[in-house]
Parts: sequence; structure tokens; C-alpha cells
Amino acid sequence: MDVSVIGSGYVGTTVAACFADLGHRVVNIDIDEEVVATLEAGEPPIHEAGLPELVATHAGPDSTGRLRATTDYEALLDTDVTFLCLPTPQHADGSIDLSIMEAGAEQLGATLAETGDWHTVVVKSTVVPGSTADVITPAIEEVSGRTAGTDFGIGMNPEFLREGTAVEDFQIPDKVVLGADDERALADMHTVFDPLVDAADAPVVETDTRTAEMIKYANNGFLAAKVSLINDIGNICKEFDIDAYEVADAIGLDDRIGAKFLRSGLGWGGSCFPKDTNAIIHAATEAGYEPAMLKAAVAVNDRQPERFLGLLDEHVGVADRRVAVLGLAFKPGTDDVRNSRAIPVIEGLQARGAEVVAYDPVAVENMRSHFPDIEYASSAAAALEGAHAALAVTGWDEFAALDAAFDTMATPVVIDGRRIIERREGLTYEGLTW
Repeated sequence: MDVSVIGSGYVGTTVAACFADLGHRVVNIDIDEEVVATLEAGEPPIHEAGLPELVATHAGPDSTGRLRATTDYEALLDTDVTFLCLPTPQHADGSIDLSIMEAGAEQLGATLAETGDWHTVVVKSTVVPGSTADVITPAIEEVSGRTAGTDFGIGMNPEFLREGTAVEDFQIPDKVVLGADDERALADMHTVFDPLVDAADAPVVETDTRTAEMIKYANNGFLAAKVSLINDIGNICKEFDIDAYEVADAIGLDDRIGAKFLRSGLGWGGSCFPKDTNAIIHAATEAGYEPAMLKAAVAVNDRQPERFLGLLDEHVGVADRRVAVLGLAFKPGTDDVRNSRAIPVIEGLQARGAEVVAYDPVAVENMRSHFPDIEYASSAAAALEGAHAALAVTGWDEFAALDAAFDTMATPVVIDGRRIIERREGLTYEGLTW
């Protein structure tokens, strides 16, 4: 099938490459000429495991040619289905900003006005319930002069891609949710996803667009709450000198609970959990319902960095002293620093007067815009040298292999927020929840 994907960010690039790998002919449309040139050269514009191989296989020289990129919206006229994968940033009050989505929908509508052929538009971006029907569809209709359900189809297909494992998550999905408000749009969505469903034997959920939108928020809200709950339990374990991971291993054997998302620590960050929980809290509140559980999950998560720094305060005063921050990305396997727990940790260290030196295998450049004046080390070992304390913020595997490097510290105080560093003789070691 001929598929167009509007947006070449984290979601758009991943799904475009994965659609091409399923055998579809895909064009990725983006207004950023540099991003388009990068894709056309056969390279991804984002850091994501497995994506360089997919892009090189299907785009650029010596490829299958099934994936190409352009800045020209008219390229979508040569396709049957268009996926909208545009950003939905967060306002200060927690609500989502649909202006980029509306602009994309209007441009899409202007392009569809040039053809009388049927075309299905699928919203892939995370939007609060009702956004597809009440905002995006009318924007397309007004500019195109065409009617949804009669002249073009509308669908909603939420993404469940975790950064660092996005390609694997696409190729081996837990579920495929197809939300559509007309049968023809649903049929087109099936045509796109049937190769994936057949290959992965994935369950398919058919529903309307409003329910599909809510499924994404319910999914992320539940997982965020689960992380905050195990962190709350872990904090209690810490007070009783109990290993929270041993407790988690036991309760994870209960199939009503499950073992996933039971690793207590610094909490969640990234682009999805914070934005999605805040957005659905705001939407629910506006609708007249107070989502107490989700608010509590956010409150627990927000407290974890200061609790982490409180452990540091118990062991060493850091004013005018070198402190190593190990890990800047919000999770290992990505260079994304959006809502990274490293941000409030570094801010807390600066408030204490510390001289911060930070290291991350891939996320240093992305963090510079937040903290241009701190020192960035070329390796974890370089960061540790002469430091009076080390804070493990991101669980990169390479931190687990550090050993002799800790002996170069001025005072070997290690505060571990991800249970990535082994306790040993010669270290003053403190875990966040154990």
C-alpha cells in the first residue's frame, strides 16, 4: 500500500521505517529540510536502537527505495493513507497544545482539495479524547471543502512505542488499536496493519476514534501510577531497612500484579508519561472529575529527585565540591532528555552550591541547552575522578561495569537511583529505595 507519514520525529520516523519494512511504499513528509536530507541519505534523524538499519535498508542509496522523504505535502496525493505524527506539546496548565496538529491538518486539507479521490487520514499523535472528531476533522473539512466519512476517512491509531525499544515495540506489539468512525477508513487501516498483525499474531482492538484516544491515556496513566506505587512502596521499605527489589520480585509473581514496571527508583520522565498524565488530569478536571489517583502518582514522582538528594545530604556536604552525575537521558537506550530526572537532580545540586560534572553516553549535547555552564565529561571514569560524590541517575549498562574508577574519587560516596552499581568495600553506597 502507498502510505504517507506527516512528521519525522521520534514516532513518525519509526513508524515510517517500520511500515516500509512491512512492504508498504512510504513517504515521510516534514517541513525540516535538514531532517528530510538526513532520511534521504539513508540515516535516521533520531537515536533509536534498530532504526539506523531499517532506514538504511529502505531509504537512501542501495536501498529497497520503499522509504523516501520530502518537504512537499503534495506527495501525499500519491498515497492512500496518511498518518499524522506531529508534536502535541504541553501548556503550562498541563493541557496539550494542538496548534501544530491543526496546522498540519489544515495543510493536509488544502492538499486534499486538489483531488476527488478517497483518502484516509489517521491520527497517530497522542491527543485527548474528542480531539480527532472535534478539532482535527473539522480543520481538514473546512480547508478541503470535503466531508469526513463521505469524501475522506478519519481514523485514530495510538502509538505504544517506548524510546529505546520503539522498533521492537512496533514489530512485536501487545495490541493494535484501530479507531475509526467509518467502515471504509477502518478497512484502509486494516490493509496497512494486516501484515504486522499476521506476522506478530497481535490482538486487534476495533473501536471509535474517541475510545482509541482514551486507550492511550489509560495505558500510560496506569503504567505511570504503577511506577509511582512501587516507588512509594520502595520508600517505605527504605524506612524499614528492607530490600524493595526483593519485595517486588515476590509480589511480581502474582499474575494480577505482574513483574514489569516494579523496579523502584528515581521515577518516570520522557515525553510520554509526564505529558500524558498531566493532559488527562487537566481534561478530566475540566470535565468536572477530580482524578485523585493520577494526581497522587504525579506527586510521588515529583518528590523522588529531592528524596534522592536528601540521601546525598546525609553523607556529604557538596557546596563548592565536585559531584558526578552519571546519566542524563531519561532512560537508557535513548538520547532524549525531556523530563529527565537528571534535570531536577542537577538543579538541586546547583542549589546546594555543588560543582557539577555530568556524563552520558549519547545525551550530552541534548542536555547542554538546559545546563550550558556545567562541566561535561568524556567518560564516566573522567567524571568520577576527584569527585566527592557520584549520583547514578540513568541505568546505562556501562555504569554497572565501573569499579576501579570509583577509587579515583576524593570521597567515594555513591547514591544510586537505578540500582545499577554494585555495593562493595571501599564505597559509601546508598540506594534510593534499598
